[in-house]
Amino acid sequence: MGRIIRMTAEELRNRPFTEEEKEMLKRLAEIEPTPDDELPELTEEQLKEFKTLSQIREEARRAEKNKKVVTLRLSPQAYNKAQSLGKGYTGVLSRIIETALNDPEILKRCV
Repeated sequence: MGRIIRMTAEELRNRPFTEEEKEMLKRLAEIEPTPDDELPELTEEQLKEFKTLSQIREEARRAEKNKKVVTLRLSPQAYNKAQSLGKGYTGVLSRIIETALNDPEILKRCV
């Protein structure tokens, strides 16, 4: 086998495969996987428990479609703290609000 190269997912997506990598992928595609202790063969019952990727994506699309856009006022401290969470902080805020709304003790303290 060739040497191991560490790279980010972004770097991997943005570069073409080398001829050596293409050949390795072709060889791997021809190998039939065999179950072992680390990767045992799944039963029909276990397989039924898995959702297909398309089902998961469809559920995510439906959930995104059903979201409501609201405007709320945050104190500068709350806004700065939320924004410090980085990209996706509005999703974090949404989960925090949902968690608080489902917790009677938190809701009681805030109302």
